[in-house]
Amino acid sequence: MWLLTPIGFFSIVCKPNDGSDGMLTVRSRNQADLENLREHWLPELGEIVITRGNDYRYRARAPREAVARAMSRAIEALDYDNFKSRVWRTQGYERAHVYGEVWELLHGLQGKAEHEQTVPVPLQG
Repeated sequence: MWLLTPIGFFSIVCKPNDGSDGMLTVRSRNQADLENLREHWLPELGEIVITRGNDYRYRARAPREAVARAMSRAIEALDYDNFKSRVWRTQGYERAHVYGEVWELLHGLQGKAEHEQTVPVPLQG
């Protein structure tokens, strides 16, 4: 799962060793995003590990239930009417510009039948 938030960009996954102990791995492109996540919404986030050979250099683990609570906190904190403007105010022009580029790419999905897929419920692996 990718999350673009006013405090950072995160990729949350369940690595093979996460499922057995109820953990999830939270990855990011920079360390500050994970530090922001810990400070604002996920105090249970474990040690940030730097992995230079991986596509996400920074990663940490947290209990699945704590990640779910963090997502709830993020929603509870939502008080803006324009996401890109909030990113600009919290993280500056450069980050807002990057998010704007992502927005533009995703805009290409809109209105194209070949991109419309329903997902069967329940969603499994």
